[in-house]
Amino acid sequence: MERIIDSQPLHPDMEKIFKGNREWVEFKQQEDPGFFERSAKGQAPKYLFIGCSDSRVPSSQIAGTGPGEMFVHRNIANMVVHTDMNLLSVLQYAVEVLKVKHVMVVGHYGCGGVAAAMSDKQFGLIDNWLTNIKDVIRLHEEELDAITDENQRLRRLVELNVTEQVINLSKTSIIQNALKNEEPPQLHGLVYDINDGILHNLNIKTGMIKRFEHIYGMQEAGR
Repeated sequence: MERIIDSQPLHPDMEKIFKGNREWVEFKQQEDPGFFERSAKGQAPKYLFIGCSDSRVPSSQIAGTGPGEMFVHRNIANMVVHTDMNLLSVLQYAVEVLKVKHVMVVGHYGCGGVAAAMSDKQFGLIDNWLTNIKDVIRLHEEELDAITDENQRLRRLVELNVTEQVINLSKTSIIQNALKNEEPPQLHGLVYDINDGILHNLNIKTGMIKRFEHIYGMQEAGR
């Protein structure tokens, strides 16, 4: 059979990846000889982390968790969009199969996606995604307009965006069904400050969605 991929020297940037991997494997084997054997048997994470794709926000590191402790979904500006089958698939698997105890939407100050949504510029295909953040601006326009400092306005929009995404989470049929269980997962909104590495809890009270249960609540098929 003809080879489709030619053998070429490895790029130095990729060699760094493989070198780092070998060093990490060696370190883990010395630190915990049974680590890989246990990992291969399955996962039982307590947390689902829905975060931004920004490379400065490493999910496990900022939360102090190790491999196997956190299920992760990332996209531009940590959005929960009801037509995003990727996000919904991750959410359903995490809640219904892995039985996670906590679902966290984690935004971060200095988010480029949030800043782009607040601008009046076009960026291309991503503009369609950023419309979801512009909807958050529309909902909180009066509060945001009252903030004269641009940096503080952007920081506040990051917080408001996280809050709205947690509310979006609670509207999904996946979470609505899970809320009927004796121990449903708890929903959390957090913001990571890239300036000092600290996570901030927005203390979002998701019980607010209860007053809209007659709109978003649904019975499962066959019930």
